[in-house]
Amino acid sequence: MNSSPATQFSVATRRFANPGLLASCAAIAVLPAIALTAQAQQAAAPQPLWEFGGVGLAISQQAYPGSAKRTNRALALPYLLYRGDFFRADRDNVGFRAFKSPTLELDVGFAGALGASSGELDARRGMPDLGTLVEFGPRLKWNLGEGAAGGRLRAEFALRGVFDLSDGLSSKGVSFEPKLVYENSLGDWRYSTSIAAVNGNRRLTDTFYGVASSYATAGRPAYNAQGGLMALRLGATASRALTPDLRLLAFVRVDSLAGSANRASPLVEKNSGTTVGLTLLYTWARSQTMVSD
Repeated sequence: MNSSPATQFSVATRRFANPGLLASCAAIAVLPAIALTAQAQQAAAPQPLWEFGGVGLAISQQAYPGSAKRTNRALALPYLLYRGDFFRADRDNVGFRAFKSPTLELDVGFAGALGASSGELDARRGMPDLGTLVEFGPRLKWNLGEGAAGGRLRAEFALRGVFDLSDGLSSKGVSFEPKLVYENSLGDWRYSTSIAAVNGNRRLTDTFYGVASSYATAGRPAYNAQGGLMALRLGATASRALTPDLRLLAFVRVDSLAGSANRASPLVEKNSGTTVGLTLLYTWARSQTMVSD
């Protein structure tokens, strides 16, 4: 998956009455880490049409950008990668690739994350929980050619609707995230760095930063959220194969709310925050059919 607003806000576990729903949400939440690992695997050489295996993820991050509360989670799930001409479960997206040329690629996919209980967040205590969010929409990738030191440079523009899975797929707004990505390798390591600007319309920013008058307190005044910049983001990943079937990936992300449209919200407790994670991906089986990206 991509680094969309829903994927970054939280992986804190909510209490679900339906265990099947919880498992489905966990699978959505871990997709970004699987995608990062798959992206690190990508090279100019052909890749198997499909791969099946298991992924383990350990992550520590803010409950949402601006929160003083950190969440620490570990997940272990099966995964499937599929590199078809149109349907793709690979790189940083799961969905359909509508168009691809040497310079431009257009795909349609989704991302998501588990929600967070407001009872566990001091700033949001007494407010509605942050629901389990899923996103869906198009993304344009523009290959900018060779970058410094022989690396690859590309720009991405993702526009997606955001929906609350734990509230009957009610709409939570729209996100737009332009991103610049640089990829290269150093010995056995593959690495990437990125800079992005996460934006949301008023409905989406209100989900995280708005305070209705009915939830206002002496220390948490009412606040009307504004659409616009939600966070600036710097990211880096590094990956290497430990064995032919086992791959290690580490990632770090820094979010900054300085200059964001809702920096004045009483729900913003910190101007910046970091996310760090470690992923192990083991491939149990792979296709004998090889395909090029």
